[in-house]
Amino acid sequence: MYAPERHQRIVEQARAQGRVDVKDLAELLEVTPETIRRDLTSLERRGLVRRAHGGAIPVERITLHPGVGDRGGINQAEKMVIAQAALEELPENGSIMIDAGTSTICLAEMLPADRGLTVVTHSLPVAMAVANRQGLDLHLLGGNIRSDSLAGVGTWTHQLIGMVSVDVAFISINGITPERGLTTHNMAEAAVKSAMIKSARRSILLADHTKFGREEFGRVAPLAAIDTIITAPGVNADLVREVEAAGTEVFWPGRS
Repeated sequence: MYAPERHQRIVEQARAQGRVDVKDLAELLEVTPETIRRDLTSLERRGLVRRAHGGAIPVERITLHPGVGDRGGINQAEKMVIAQAALEELPENGSIMIDAGTSTICLAEMLPADRGLTVVTHSLPVAMAVANRQGLDLHLLGGNIRSDSLAGVGTWTHQLIGMVSVDVAFISINGITPERGLTTHNMAEAAVKSAMIKSARRSILLADHTKFGREEFGRVAPLAAIDTIITAPGVNADLVREVEAAGTEVFWPGRS
């Protein structure tokens, strides 16, 4: 197979799967891993993929960031499983902070009203899911509301986060790799997420399978800043092992 044919197959695989791994491509295309690495470098220069640890991600997945309303139906079953598992991390008569994101909205909708919970958030959808619930004490953080995430960012948001100390922060993210840690596509939101992690005694990351092995522009925190990552069955086991080797526990329901 000539290089142009390999390149076409690699791009097709990346777009179909959301990520390609060097080892798997080498076996599929019957070439050496070194050849695949050169192919990925060439494709990255042409703007077709972005290199990530052990493989690459298609540019469509990197550059398209739909708003929170558009993302709601994507991997919805996974997000419901993740949110259900996250309920086990709730404190009794304690305080939690809920980040903006679709998985965290699912969690907000499931919060029990009999735990005496204090809920802090900068997300309008999360706040709306909690606002009319008896038994939940809601605190909405102000700030400049971003149109795609419907979440507050900026100096005001940071000041308010700095005024509280919560038992558990539930964080959403766009990318997880051992080398870059937690990343997201917007710098302002990255700064808020980082502040949320620092404000909590424990930090729990809610992440579906598409977040593993992915890198974005804005760095949030190293993996060590997170106590536990909750995901769902179907996540790439090799990527999970890489994350756990960096010292962070990864949990999903039914994992043996």
